[in-house]
Amino acid sequence: MTQIQNEERKSKVILVGVKEQGDIEFDYSMEELKSLSQACDMEPVARIDQNVSERNQTFYVGKGKVEEIGERVKSLEAEYIIFQNSLSPSQLRNLQKEIPAVVLDRTSLILEIFKRRAKTREAKMQVEMAELQYMLPRLSGIGASLSRQGGASGSLSSKGAGEKKLELDRRKIEKRIGELRRTLEEIDKDRNTQRKRRNTSSLPKVALVGYTNGGKSTIMNKMLAFCSQKEEKMVMAKDMLFATLDTTVRKICPGDNKDFLLSDTVGFVSALPHHLIKAFRSTLDEVRYADLLLHVVDFSHVHYKEQMKVTKKTLEELGAGMIPTIYVMNKGDKVVNKETFPEETIPKIVGNKIYMSAKEEKGMEQLLQMIQEKAYASYRDTCFFIPYSCGGLVSYLNENAQVTYQEYVNQGIKMEVRCHEKDYRKYREYVVK
Repeated sequence: MTQIQNEERKSKVILVGVKEQGDIEFDYSMEELKSLSQACDMEPVARIDQNVSERNQTFYVGKGKVEEIGERVKSLEAEYIIFQNSLSPSQLRNLQKEIPAVVLDRTSLILEIFKRRAKTREAKMQVEMAELQYMLPRLSGIGASLSRQGGASGSLSSKGAGEKKLELDRRKIEKRIGELRRTLEEIDKDRNTQRKRRNTSSLPKVALVGYTNGGKSTIMNKMLAFCSQKEEKMVMAKDMLFATLDTTVRKICPGDNKDFLLSDTVGFVSALPHHLIKAFRSTLDEVRYADLLLHVVDFSHVHYKEQMKVTKKTLEELGAGMIPTIYVMNKGDKVVNKETFPEETIPKIVGNKIYMSAKEEKGMEQLLQMIQEKAYASYRDTCFFIPYSCGGLVSYLNENAQVTYQEYVNQGIKMEVRCHEKDYRKYREYVVK
């Protein structure tokens, strides 16, 4: 895969899209491609569209359009050409022969963004594995690498005298993918151990999900600040695509004995590369184990409804489509001047939706109340009287419920707890009024 140089001077790029009949989301897709290129420190200098009944199997676009792209590259001195959708290995190879600039597609662009944003060891390995899986079927486009290799037989680097370098490269990549997979599996075991530890906690688990750059990290930070928690617990929040790649879990303590665990996850985007979803599945699994989802929406975005659909589809693919959800219609401050959304309606709660502005701190208190009501809907306050002979139950309640009061009396232990409904029914014989 061609590396994009990270220079102070922004590289000039031409965006290319193919609009098929009935594609009503084409312009939105191209605008998003523009945002993705800008997120990769590129400067879009032109956009070339083509209306077709079906895509060209050889070049993705027609031969005449390929010539037009080549001419625009020379006149604008563009360094990169980015195509709206994924290119097949043969299309990529054919285009690269005809166009005097680096040819990329949407998938390789997103991979490059992830590569730049990755900070932790796990995230870097996840991105590297996704990149290698994407590169593997495209090795045939490396041209000069097809030259024959020689050497002494028995050497690992030249096993099979005369073997093509292409085959050696493929073997190296497959070996590296195997190494990364094994290491990530070990990391996943540690993550599962941490998750099991959290699952034994009495605290409900809430996960922030949504389209990239919707304001998830900002909401987490504002919640921590609203609850007067330590600043070092805050996460990075920037106005950029995919600012967060690593899952972060924080304990939110509103102060009324209804604490919960809040996790911030990687954002979604339309046509998120399959290799990335697969590589980040262990990270995204945090969503599947949540008791409640906060679907954060950039309400000010002109295509927010389409973004909501993408998030919903991705959650279904992850097996999290049925988890109770609060829809956080964020950035409402940017649309308050519209007649359809006057300022006095912020914050506003409609069913399981809240219209608010995390940045302006409008609606944070109401959102916290909604979370507590939803997350603790299956919990109940009760009082147990546990005989001393049932010490195991006392330990269980201390680990799996919120104990608000505990008193040792003559014949046993009186415990006032907030516990899950299933535990209340299971130990109902010990309930006292």
